[in-house]
Amino acid sequence: MALRELPLRAASAFCRHSRPVLNAAAPSTSRCASTEALQDVQSSSSFEVPPPSEELVKGYDPIARSKRRRLGKKPLPQSRYQFRPPKYYRGPLHPHQPPPSSDPSSREYIPGPFSLPRLEQTYESTIASDLLTLTYHHLPPGYKTPEKLQRLREWTGDSPYFKNRPLRPPRGGSSLRLLDQKRDFRNIPEITKVTVHTMVPQAMENSANLHVAGMIVQAITNVRAVAHQARHNVVGWGLRKDKYVAVTADVEREDALHFVAKLVDVVLPKIKEWKGVSGSSGDSSGNITFGLTPDQLALFPEIEVNYDSYPPKMIPGCHITIHTSATNDRDARFLLQSVGIPFYGRLVD
Repeated sequence: MALRELPLRAASAFCRHSRPVLNAAAPSTSRCASTEALQDVQSSSSFEVPPPSEELVKGYDPIARSKRRRLGKKPLPQSRYQFRPPKYYRGPLHPHQPPPSSDPSSREYIPGPFSLPRLEQTYESTIASDLLTLTYHHLPPGYKTPEKLQRLREWTGDSPYFKNRPLRPPRGGSSLRLLDQKRDFRNIPEITKVTVHTMVPQAMENSANLHVAGMIVQAITNVRAVAHQARHNVVGWGLRKDKYVAVTADVEREDALHFVAKLVDVVLPKIKEWKGVSGSSGDSSGNITFGLTPDQLALFPEIEVNYDSYPPKMIPGCHITIHTSATNDRDARFLLQSVGIPFYGRLVD
């Protein structure tokens, strides 16, 4: 074994001692720039270039240059960044379609979200899993769902008017309730929109009441309010046609979560002897509505800070409708209870 390793040791020792010799001979074979050329390169500098002449400096006019471009003498090259979405939506068959709201070139594009609201963080971490547990219906393997009866009724009889007519709605009402979906992690109920509506019948006599109501609604929602006119003459309510009598604001996306959090954490705890939301409130489609009196509406921080700016007698009450993605009032009530809104009385599903 020692004899076999001897040639390897000898070769490694020879290479180790021959490296300095090779390193010393390397500069003689490599190509280097001469000293004269290096001086030429170093002496040349942008500071040695002569400045432009005075005639060229005085003749340079960027404003006139841009005007010539606008006149079409030197048009700018076409660019894809010059696209402007259509101002109005002309229908699905129109050749010019607006881009989706997620596209930065859209007129409805809103950048963000850059940070999640506190209520949304609580929803993602705690409320969503609890709602899934409360509203989940387990079906064992092999379970067959019974066949559902037809929701709409057919026309029976020999009358020629019954031929090719659409089916009739069920008895007891002209509208159908939403179908309950099978609950899973994809369709957990959540808050989609909040609508704040206030009725101002005094605005028919004095328009200042409508302006004050619009300012208050816009201040508490951070959304521009929309005024509505009366469609018909109603003598019992004192309404006259084409008179502005109401103000509405729709709060969506992140603003809706901020509004609900402010309502639950700041406004509702200040109300004295407030029972909560009536258990019969709801439209059987997952939307819950409750009202606030003028004194309760004045508890919003935006109104309290500038209370002197709003005449106390002109502060109206309001109705707040919380829209959810639930398909029934039971699931919507579970969602609002988990957020912090109490209910009282008989619960109507």
